[in-house]
Amino acid sequence: MAKFQSSFRRILVTKILLLFVPVLLIGEMAALNKARSSLLNTARQNLTESAIHKGEKITDAIAALKTNLLSASQTRVIQSGSSTQAQKFLTQLAQQLPTQIDCIQLKNIQRAKIIASSCGDKTIDKLPLSFTNDQVKITAILPPKPGTTGKRNNQNQLQLVLSAPVYNQRGNLAYALILQTTLHQQIENKTGSLIGSLVVITEDGTILAHPSSERVGTNIKNYSDAEELQNLVKNAIKGNNDSIKLNLPKDKESIAGYTAIPNPLTQQQQQKWIILAVASVQDALYGLEEIKLILIVLTVGLIGTTLLASFYLAPYLAGPVEELRDYALNIHSHHAAQPIPRNFKIREFNQLAQALDQMVERLKAWAEELEIAWKEAKSANQVKSQFLATTSHELRNPLHIIINCVRLVRDDLCDSREEELEFLKRADDTAIHLLGIINDLLDISKIEAGKLSVVTAPLELRQLLLEVINLQSLNVQQKGLQLKCELGDELLPVKADKGKLKQVLINIIGNATKFTDQGSIIISTDIRQINGSFHVIVSVKDTGIGIDPEQQHKLFRPFVMVGGTSARKFEGTGLGLAISRNLIELMGGKITLESLGSLQGTTVQIILPLIDISLLPTSDKKGDLGNNEVKVRSYSNLQQDQPSDIYASSKEEMNATPDIQRVAGK
Repeated sequence: MAKFQSSFRRILVTKILLLFVPVLLIGEMAALNKARSSLLNTARQNLTESAIHKGEKITDAIAALKTNLLSASQTRVIQSGSSTQAQKFLTQLAQQLPTQIDCIQLKNIQRAKIIASSCGDKTIDKLPLSFTNDQVKITAILPPKPGTTGKRNNQNQLQLVLSAPVYNQRGNLAYALILQTTLHQQIENKTGSLIGSLVVITEDGTILAHPSSERVGTNIKNYSDAEELQNLVKNAIKGNNDSIKLNLPKDKESIAGYTAIPNPLTQQQQQKWIILAVASVQDALYGLEEIKLILIVLTVGLIGTTLLASFYLAPYLAGPVEELRDYALNIHSHHAAQPIPRNFKIREFNQLAQALDQMVERLKAWAEELEIAWKEAKSANQVKSQFLATTSHELRNPLHIIINCVRLVRDDLCDSREEELEFLKRADDTAIHLLGIINDLLDISKIEAGKLSVVTAPLELRQLLLEVINLQSLNVQQKGLQLKCELGDELLPVKADKGKLKQVLINIIGNATKFTDQGSIIISTDIRQINGSFHVIVSVKDTGIGIDPEQQHKLFRPFVMVGGTSARKFEGTGLGLAISRNLIELMGGKITLESLGSLQGTTVQIILPLIDISLLPTSDKKGDLGNNEVKVRSYSNLQQDQPSDIYASSKEEMNATPDIQRVAGK
């Protein structure tokens, strides 16, 4: 059963949304987390600064009250003990002091009688028993403990009583000037405020001020977060100003900035008050809701925009694809004559259309090539049939000759011993010819099976050429041809299979002799630098029947003989050039054939890479050339334009071997 298939437009819209929406939501969550983290960090810094500010404010207020109270205790009005004058003075003093003053009283120490008071008959109970060094005594007023009588003030916190000694005009301690003040009143901060509520904790853990009035006067040890608060106290005493998360006000999650100030209730500087500025996490994240709302609106807007953009882009992108699809689907019908759609607004679609057009053209070209190949295969089948017929003839005739010659000798039908030897020699030559045909067939079968191999070794090509020329000179002489050799006077070191290379040279020179009825055969060598390395080029040029240029590409195919009707009169299987090409390529060389046309001769070139002369055996370096001068050239440095010449000892200039001179008619 086929799977469900969707259209390009639907997939495009779906993929855009599936990719964009999750990324957008993840980005929104990351932005919210980043905003929350930033707001919390800002709140921590603000609350820490607020705690430091509150501590400084408390310290400054207490110091100002102490100074004013001590100055007032030293005035003559207070020292005189006059009730009327002292009352007037205390009223004015209460109005002038900046901090909220609950009450100022002047008391007679011995009688415990109020001489003057700014708060009427209300008595300030906190009266020190003695004064030391005329210093102002400070005492904290804590709310009554639960279960005891007394009125608890839910707003006024951090109430202190300051007492200063007053000496009469005789210099005796007679009175005490007492001041009761409230340094802090807990008020509810505005939503989002990061000033923070004040919390004051003594070094022993007593809470002097707290947003929850019921905790004032208690100890931090009595609460569930005691360990956390004790660590906070220790850090503050060490002088660290930092922030921490707490559950102080009404057990809500809060952030507190803290610092430490000297304890004003004692003269010992090492004792501290820990000042905290506490705000709820909700206040710290007050702006987060607005950010969240903005992100939600932005997300909805972007999703809507993406959806609209997807619907807009879908036809814009799908249109060219659909046009190209229709063209490809109808390319086999009558619509194939129509040109491929082009001129799209998107460059890649134009490139795709161009590629599709090129593909169609290539398919047409391949179809034509397949048709040509089919015709050639059909022709090759015919050629193979002709080859089988020709080969049968090539095999049958030598066998008949051998059989007839052997029977003549066996039946003693010869007139003399010389005639017997002549028939036996003819049978032997024919058998060798037959063996050559069979060897060619075996070689071409190995080539087609990929099993033909060569064993290469350094050898001197010039000497091998001379051997082959001497072998072929008799055939050239019998046909009355002129043989010209232009081999130069240099050693030609190559790496090749001597037997296989000799087979190739014999085949090439033999073909030139076989297909040339009159004229000459020129065998020459040349050295050229090809692709940065030196190569030797052996050229065999004849003035024979030639080959049409259109037929030359078929020459190196097995079983093929070209040359028109003029080539049919020559014996052969058409395997020589195919075998020669494969052998030369296995030795790292190349073989080429050129002809200007019928009856214009043929030139075959064998190209082999040269090697360094030092790799040749000693016998090949000397050469078997008689008393002839041999020039030895080194080809080890392939990057030089002109190799250096090294000359071996010699006696006279060499033109050709005696056999070659005889054949050439010199």
